Parts: sequence; structure tokens; C-alpha cells
Amino acid sequence: MSSHHHSLLSFAALATTFSIVLLCIFSHVEALNEGFSVDLIHRDSPKSPFYNPSETHSQRVAKALRRSINRVNSFKPTSSVSPNSLQTDIFSDIGSGEYLMKYFVGTPPVPILGVADTGSDLIWLQCKPCTECYNQTAPFFDPEKSTTYRRISCTSSQCESLDYIDTSCSKDRTSCQYSANYGDKSFSKGDLAVDTLTLNSTSSRPVPLPKTVIGCGLNNSLTSGVTGSGIVGLGGGSKSLVSQLHSSIGGKFSYCLVPFIYSEDNTSSKLNFGSHAVVSGFGTVSTPLVRHKRPHTYYYLTLEAMSVGNKRLELSSSSASGGSKGNIIIDSGSTFTYFPAEFYSKFEAAVAEEINFQCIDDPSHALSLCYSNSNDIRVPGITAHFSGADVKLNPNTTFYQTTDDILCLAFAAEEPSIFGNLAQSNLLVGYDLVEKTISFKPTDCTKL
Repeated sequence: MSSHHHSLLSFAALATTFSIVLLCIFSHVEALNEGFSVDLIHRDSPKSPFYNPSETHSQRVAKALRRSINRVNSFKPTSSVSPNSLQTDIFSDIGSGEYLMKYFVGTPPVPILGVADTGSDLIWLQCKPCTECYNQTAPFFDPEKSTTYRRISCTSSQCESLDYIDTSCSKDRTSCQYSANYGDKSFSKGDLAVDTLTLNSTSSRPVPLPKTVIGCGLNNSLTSGVTGSGIVGLGGGSKSLVSQLHSSIGGKFSYCLVPFIYSEDNTSSKLNFGSHAVVSGFGTVSTPLVRHKRPHTYYYLTLEAMSVGNKRLELSSSSASGGSKGNIIIDSGSTFTYFPAEFYSKFEAAVAEEINFQCIDDPSHALSLCYSNSNDIRVPGITAHFSGADVKLNPNTTFYQTTDDILCLAFAAEEPSIFGNLAQSNLLVGYDLVEKTISFKPTDCTKL
């Protein structure tokens, strides 16, 4: 074979390789720009891997009540390539948050089901060889089998301590180790690493996100007994999925959560990133996103008042979390909405005044204003008055059916103040971390 012929073959092979690389790059960018959609499956849907057909509605509600109460504790401090569209699946479940997100890690990609949590930052999963781990239905992730897995050096700038996440050097001084602790006593400890994280899509091909920082958990505990593998942090810290995607999604993500009354059928919710996360059009209202110095994890809004019918109740600046800027956390993982005790008492009294029926006790003692479901109760209109944004809440979700016979107000007295996911149901909620705003748009989430 002549050297000229050999050179042509070498050039052709190089060109083919280069073309394949370019095709992969452009396919990746095209998929991002076109956006992609994945259903968010509620835990109690028959589609959910955690669906228990033997559970009654009352049993599911009782578990949701316990999860929500534990969730409030998790907010209390412990000692311790262009703008595009992404949409991925979330499954409602127990854990540090109310939803599970399906994604893939490694090369070849391994499916993972983790708790999607706007109240935490790190993406971590249970890995081999796990020394102390909780039981999960799927096998542990084996980093030795991923060709793209790399442990982060302890001299790297990526090895830094963050809110609720401590980092240190391994005993042999070669790699970075993390320790994430949560307010409900859950924790994860292991190796900080980078690997390819892939998000699935129903509208385009899967999108790989190379060199995503993850925690490979070797010693983990989730107090709620979740059977998913770890947590996908969607908070405001630098190691969250949202922050790591920041430049490629234009700092935007949104979700639309179907009301709880549809959670036991096949109706799904959505989590969106990038251009698909833009919330605009008729009915859209926006309020400033307030960032406190620490922790950076949580998303704070300023709640000025609540209206019940025509009665407006102002939050007093003298209360622990009322009046000042950034006085309430918006959280997709908390089921209920929580106010300081003093304000909640006024709010509950105003709601009771609008309902001409005798209240009854909640058997679970978790919610305080309840009525017999046999009564033809007309739920009063309830509006949350955020700074610059009046958000009318869905009457189907301001009260919660705890049993077949009992209906309770889906609010409670607790601190910190939290705007929970029932109140956010049937609202398209958009986070713009560049403009520092959160937008709300009335939306039938079952139609998306």
C-alpha cells in the first residue's frame, strides 16, 4: 500500500472520528436547545415503583403528614451549551423531600432514583463498597464500572465546605471526602467525585451532563426509610444540580405539581429547566427571590399578608418570621404550609369564620382545623400576598382530605415559615436565578 493511500485512509479515519465527535456535540446541544420532557410520577401513582396497592387513602395521608412534620425539622440548622430546556422525571416519595427524580450516572449509564430536594444542595447516591447504608430496591452504584468516574483531589477548588456539607482529605491525602448532615438527622458521607449525569427525555434523546460533581455515599442514613438512592439537590448552593447547570439553563427552572387529589391515578407533574422553564403570559405574577447570607441552599420569599375571603391579615414584623424580607421558604418538598404560631392562630380563626359548620378533631392531631366531609363545605378563597405578587391558591388544595370522612385546613403552626407544595399545586412556579425572581401562573398541571 502506498504511503499516499495510507495517508488518505488515516485522514478519512480521522475525519470520521472528528465527524462523530462533532455529531455527538451537536446532538447534545440540539437536545438541550430543543428541550426535553420527562413525567414526574407521584409516589402513590400506580406507575410509581413504590406504589403499595394494599395501602388505603387514609394510610397514605397519615404517612404524608409524618413526612411533612419531619420535613420542617430538616430546615432547622444542625451543629455539625447556551440557555436551553431540560425536563426530567420526579417521583413523589418520602425522604428529605417529597419527590423522587430518575436520572442516570456513569458510563455506561446506570439508572438512579433519588429524592429531588429544593432544600439541599449536593447530588449524592449510595455507592459500593458501602460500609453503612440503608436498604434500597436497586443495586448500589459501582464507581469502578464507570469509565468517566473520577474522584476529586483534596487540593482541588471543588473540595470546599458548603452549607451543611463538610469536606476533608482522605487518610492517604489523595481524594476529597464529604459529610452532608440534615436537620432530620439524615446524613451521607463518602467520596466527592465527578461523573457523567444523564437526564432522560420524552421529547428528545437523553442528554449527558459530563463532569457533574456528585457524592458517592459510603455511609448513609435517611431517617424516613426511603428506598430511593440518595438525594438530588436542587437548592441554591454551588454543588446543586441547578447551580452546576446554571450557565446552560440560563439560571432557570420551574415545576408544575398536580393536586394531591390526582396523586393516586396516572397523572404526572413536571420539572423543567432552561427555556422551557420561562413562566410568562396572562395571569403571571412575580416576586423577588431573597438570598440570605447563609444558608444559600434555601429559596426565600417575602410574604406580606394572607387574605381569607375579603379579610386581609398582615404579617407582623414583630413575629419571628413575619414582616421582614425573606420571611418564608418556598419548598416543593414540604406538603403543608407553615406560619408562626401567633399569625397562624389569626389565619385559622379567619378561615373558621367563613365556614358555618362545627369543627372536629383530626385523629392524627397534626392539623388543627378539620370538618366532617359529609358537610357541603364551601372553602373560602385564600390568597398569599407576596411582595409584588398576589397568588390565589387552589381551593381544592387549601383543605386536605385526611380520611374519607374528614377534611382539614392544609396549614399549620410551625417555624420556619414554609410555603409548601399543596399551596403550589396547579401553579406553574418558575425560578429565575439570574433576575432573582420567582413567578407564579395559574395552570392546570394535569394538562401539561
